[in-house]
Amino acid sequence: MTADSSAGGGRDSETAWPVALAGVTETVVTTLGPNERWNVAALGVHAPDGDGPATATTWGRTRTWRNFRERGGGYVQFTRDPVDFAEAALSVREEDDPVLDSADAWVEVNVKRRDAGTEGDTQWVEWALEPVDSAVERRVVPTTNRGHAAIVEATVAASRLDVPSYDRERLLDRLAYFESVVETAGSERERAAFERVRDLVEAEW
Repeated sequence: MTADSSAGGGRDSETAWPVALAGVTETVVTTLGPNERWNVAALGVHAPDGDGPATATTWGRTRTWRNFRERGGGYVQFTRDPVDFAEAALSVREEDDPVLDSADAWVEVNVKRRDAGTEGDTQWVEWALEPVDSAVERRVVPTTNRGHAAIVEATVAASRLDVPSYDRERLLDRLAYFESVVETAGSERERAAFERVRDLVEAEW
């Protein structure tokens, strides 16, 4: 099912984003690697600025960066599953198919390098994302869950633990706090996701 172009945040396009983008939307992206399998990673998608494209930035020489550069695209997916998100953000996961079972919607994108630079010792590349195909797999009524938000923030903190420009002890304190939020406000799935965070992060807090 191809998404209605009215969901694309005001851009006139034959194929549009299947959701209205605002701010930075946390997504899961799959990109095809040299082994012909789909690498699963987290990707923050920045809403278009005026008539410009949606964008995303890769940090470091990651698999997503390599596959964007060599393949020129991937599948951006919108999933509510906290375990899939935690694994995408913190582990090396590969799949035979590009779209995860948990995706509520997806968009196939072509990517084009838009800008690049370094921050500290880390290379970054900003990519313009052009939707070429999209579908809504299921329509849901959105709910607000602090536990789910805490999983997203925990993966951000965990991914920065080994970056010299960040205070490691402060990040560990944040992880402890996010764990307490998940225990208080999260569902069983959020608790399972935080267990995956613990499994994937070599640190104690």
